[in-house]
Amino acid sequence: MKTYRIGQIVPSSNTTMETEIPAMLNARMGILPEDRFTFHSSRMRMMNVTPEELKAMDAASDRCVVELADARCDVMAYACLVAIMAQGNGYHRQSQERLEAAVKSTGVDIPVLSSAGALVNSMSEFGIKKISVITPYMKPLTQRVVEYIEHEGIEVKDSISLEVSDNLEVGLLNPENLLEHVKRLDHDGVDAVVLSACVQMPSLPAIQRAEDMIGKPVLSAAVATVYQMLKTLGLETRVPDAGFLLSGKTAI
Repeated sequence: MKTYRIGQIVPSSNTTMETEIPAMLNARMGILPEDRFTFHSSRMRMMNVTPEELKAMDAASDRCVVELADARCDVMAYACLVAIMAQGNGYHRQSQERLEAAVKSTGVDIPVLSSAGALVNSMSEFGIKKISVITPYMKPLTQRVVEYIEHEGIEVKDSISLEVSDNLEVGLLNPENLLEHVKRLDHDGVDAVVLSACVQMPSLPAIQRAEDMIGKPVLSAAVATVYQMLKTLGLETRVPDAGFLLSGKTAI
């Protein structure tokens, strides 16, 4: 049995990633008890999902990874998708390189990934070429996310913006409502649906049910983050009732 330390860099107002990530990995322990996990976070100040606050928050990520390096985490994730995507296409690569360099400056070498990179990399890995997506963002930020994803070679057929700018309010959205939202999302002919492109919008209770309902892969930024964390740690990428990406399957 081995225990892995999971580090998360989260917005100060985020209440979901420290709920959904442990929920998935704790559920995994129920079927794969040889792997154990502890959870550690560092916070960047952000209350409203605006370009100005996202830019200011991103600048604090260097401090956060240094703090988590002191805890000797085994892997870290920058858990704010739109903070990365708002900075420009492909920024997750630049951010990862900078943050891993900041970690190395403390004398340790710890992999750092991001929810934004996890989402696009996971979809590319599984050959997902066309998606539809639900976000809690205002429409201009949703469009920024769509452009970012499409720059990575993945077509976005349709998107729904719930238009909630207060990040605390995003965390209070009822995931059950996603089962209704997905019914009005045009997902005809897509390879997968991203039920939540935001790590603050709760979606885990609805992921498997939405997948069963529409009969095609359903994922979220949080699910993709767990997938990439497990892959980075060299562990089996399997979590019960978390949708296709964590089902243990290797192809669509």
